[in-house]
Amino acid sequence: MTDYRVNRAAVEQARKLVDSGHVDVDTPWSEAAASTERANREIEEHGYDGFGSWHLAVDPEASQDTKGRFHFPYGDFERVSRAALVHAKQRAAQFDHPEIERAADDLLSRIDERRG
Repeated sequence: MTDYRVNRAAVEQARKLVDSGHVDVDTPWSEAAASTERANREIEEHGYDGFGSWHLAVDPEASQDTKGRFHFPYGDFERVSRAALVHAKQRAAQFDHPEIERAADDLLSRIDERRG
């Protein structure tokens, strides 16, 4: 099994986005997920570091300049998606990535606290 690592910079960016209200709480992830074209545009505009900052996990064994290095997306390159975080938390639990599961759960709690 691949040993993904929490992308701390991405988690910090997500926290800032949540705190500033850049959150989608209504759209299902199947509809909110960025298209391949949008992902490619993100890479063109911000490089793989920018692309990676929208993913909760990094595969340290994958090549640095590939999409395959980044896992567990949490938004559409503009807003944090609550549905994406739910999906990430479920997948992380399913595939035994407890640190990533906790990161997603913490972000979900942060969103819910601000909504409540």
